[in-house]
Amino acid sequence: MTGKAKKLAAVTLLGALLSGCVSADQIDSYSAAEPGFASVAGETSRRMAGKSTVWIQNADQARATADRVHGLVFRKTITADTAVQVALLNNRGLQSAYAELGMSAADAWQETMLENPVVSIGLLGIAAPEVNGIRTLEGMVAANLLSLSTRKRRVDIADIRFRQSQASAVEATLALASQTRRAWIEAVAAFETVTLLNQAQAAADAASELAQKLGETGAMPKAAQAREHAFYAELTGQKAQARLAAQLAKEQLTRLMGLWGDDTNYFVPDALPRLPGSPRRIRAVESDALRGRIDLQIAKLELEAVAQSYKLTNATRYVSDLELIAGVEAEREIETEYELDGGSLEEHKSKKTVATPQIELEFAIPLFDSGKASLRKAEFAYMQAANRLAEKAVTIRSEARSSYTAYQSTHKIARHYRDAVLPLRKTVEAEALLTYNGMITSTFDLLADTRARINTALLASDAKRAFWISEADLAAAIVGGGVAASAGGAAPQMTAEAGGGGH
Repeated sequence: MTGKAKKLAAVTLLGALLSGCVSADQIDSYSAAEPGFASVAGETSRRMAGKSTVWIQNADQARATADRVHGLVFRKTITADTAVQVALLNNRGLQSAYAELGMSAADAWQETMLENPVVSIGLLGIAAPEVNGIRTLEGMVAANLLSLSTRKRRVDIADIRFRQSQASAVEATLALASQTRRAWIEAVAAFETVTLLNQAQAAADAASELAQKLGETGAMPKAAQAREHAFYAELTGQKAQARLAAQLAKEQLTRLMGLWGDDTNYFVPDALPRLPGSPRRIRAVESDALRGRIDLQIAKLELEAVAQSYKLTNATRYVSDLELIAGVEAEREIETEYELDGGSLEEHKSKKTVATPQIELEFAIPLFDSGKASLRKAEFAYMQAANRLAEKAVTIRSEARSSYTAYQSTHKIARHYRDAVLPLRKTVEAEALLTYNGMITSTFDLLADTRARINTALLASDAKRAFWISEADLAAAIVGGGVAASAGGAAPQMTAEAGGGGH
């Protein structure tokens, strides 16, 4: 082995000794076709009752997913669970989040690789006539010792970031599921409002026609006729607004599910599910949220990564750059010999190559920058991450309490409308019909009672919508995926009452 080869072998061996151990399984996990996705899919299934998600990376997977989605939605009335499943399969924004996971894995994979050595070759003595224009050849190999010695720590930091990306992918999946469930509830509630307003308009139509006939006979003054006609006209406008709101709500659901073309030919129910008999009882909602929230896990991993970065900064505080340079210098020399031949002196020249090994250690002397500023910055970064984690824990506790309170309260409100207010309105309408048949109640009193009952049905429907929204928010507050700004936030109420409703 030549001197140059020996030095190269020595540098390689030194790099292996200084770099620490990175397992083959760890490298395989970073370089896999779907790095870290098995964990994401498993966590998604565990948190969402068996829902599945896919990471589409080629045309065959895209076609298979498209066929599956088409079978779930085309000309079918979909449930909330079906809408969520379709979104997890077909939403391209979610696929973008999974691509972030792949990039994080590539970064971690990159950190496992040894830094490439730098090779330099120098030609000295060009154009020297003694040895055909070349006198000295130098070859050097430089390896960054600091990079080699900190490789294990950098891999650990990259691994934490990779696990953080996995948790972020789970959070993106849960957020999409929560948004889709809320969008389905809003769309169904909007169509239920349209149905109730159709019933109200039927009563208003009857009142308007009757008012016109009575006006023709002179039995009703023009002001009373105008009130009934105005109520019918206003209700027509409200129904048009409700239809528009229903169409837009369904379109929002379509976007979240990633549908287009023929797949948009699907239906949602005309009414929300009935209220459950009683709401769920959660004894320790704060503890459940602290254990289950994926964003809290992300914050914990952030603190762990910053802590590892702080250790790395502290380890490289004084020596920021350290390079080992090894090589060989080959110099061709000319030796001249003289000998006496037949009384004449003859000159003989011979070439000789001399190889000289070389080794250098190059580093920066911390005369001006002692690393205190970098260390201080790392300390503050750690304090920042720790305080953000503490703030996140406090926020999660509050969100869990708020969501659970809204869940319990909206159930009581919706049940009150269902069990108390709406039955009373139905009773009033039924009794008014009996007295009308007995010629005790006037026609317009009967119509007014009918309008009041429909208006109560609208309020009951809105209360039911608020309950199902609060249930979706409660699930998000416990497992992650985002909580709505206002738990159970009420949409603008549609009402059958208008300025000309009474007389």
